[in-house]
Amino acid sequence: MTNKIFLLLIIVVTNFTSCKKKEVIIANSDFQKKTMEALLKAKPDSTIELPEGKFQLDASLSLSVNNVKIKGKGIDKTILSFKGQTSGAEGLLVTANGFIIEDLSIEDTIGDALKIKGADGVTIRRVRTAWTGGPNEKNGAYGIYPVQCKNVLIEDSIAIGASDSGIYVGQSTNIIVRRNKAEFNVAGIEIENSTFADVYENIATNNTGGILVFDLPDLPVQGGKNTRVFKNEVFNNNTDNFAPKGNIVGVVPPGTGMLVLANDNIEIFENTIKNHNTLNIGIVSYFITDKPINDPKYDPYPETIYVHDNKISDGGENPRGLIVKILSLKLGKPFPDILYDGIVDAKKAVNGSLPDNLRICLENNGDIDFANIDAEHTFKNIDRDIKKYTCSHPRLSPVTIAGVK
Repeated sequence: MTNKIFLLLIIVVTNFTSCKKKEVIIANSDFQKKTMEALLKAKPDSTIELPEGKFQLDASLSLSVNNVKIKGKGIDKTILSFKGQTSGAEGLLVTANGFIIEDLSIEDTIGDALKIKGADGVTIRRVRTAWTGGPNEKNGAYGIYPVQCKNVLIEDSIAIGASDSGIYVGQSTNIIVRRNKAEFNVAGIEIENSTFADVYENIATNNTGGILVFDLPDLPVQGGKNTRVFKNEVFNNNTDNFAPKGNIVGVVPPGTGMLVLANDNIEIFENTIKNHNTLNIGIVSYFITDKPINDPKYDPYPETIYVHDNKISDGGENPRGLIVKILSLKLGKPFPDILYDGIVDAKKAVNGSLPDNLRICLENNGDIDFANIDAEHTFKNIDRDIKKYTCSHPRLSPVTIAGVK
């Protein structure tokens, strides 16, 4: 074979392979059908390009092929609207590794907007999820929703109007959530039952609660820990709680900046947290929910919490929520900037207090108010002495994901 013929064959094969790797969807009356077919027939290492425009879909989309990218023309240019959806619940359900989605919006789904389940390698970039009718308990639960995943990156995205969480990462590990905006959700950003998460440079505003770090019982993955929440702007999260009845985030009082529930090894630093009607930061055990615990292996206590070097102001002027109203009779107004329920694991306690390595530590947060509300004894011995909690813990290590800077 001559060199020229060999070179020609290489060019032909390369061009053929390249053609197979890109599927371009045309903006016409067959958009939904063509998009469904492209997702169904996608090959690994391929890209599905969606056109500019607002497209009405009445059925869920799904993808189960590894290493596929879905790309629109821009976060406000390619809009998938599911208003009037009649089939399925999610907007897009993904059960595949190495998934990338960028530059598009998903609106008004019956259920979750973008759900990724059981994937290793998830990149969500410049994606907007929204319910356009404003806060409503009939809105879908989750906007951006990776669950039981590994190596998750969510960046430069927007989540609006979810009746649970706008940006939620659950039962996952190795997570970066950065430079996003969450607005008018019940929970703006929530890390739940997950390990090794970095949440930074986000804006959470006009939600019921700005940023939540939870660990809950009765889920396949438990033991949430090692989350850093830093350099976020968290303000004016005073929207009424519109979660459907029975939803765990229904316990979040309107006007909550950050809430750590039953999670361990949490570092909260260099955030601006302000203008919250009820409290700027809450650190509580699961018992505060007044819900039963059926799993004997579940750990309901928050431990090794380090809150330092934050700018915290203007909180607690108008405490809201049923539990909060009862507490306000004891605490008075305004509520403290940082509230701790004071419930500790008696098996670990020394003279009623946690050992140094498990303590709640508060340091360099400015001129703030604090209260340990002694929830275990119905608020009988409220302690406002923040000096007892002036301590530090070793800094947590940054989360790293291969290929992500």
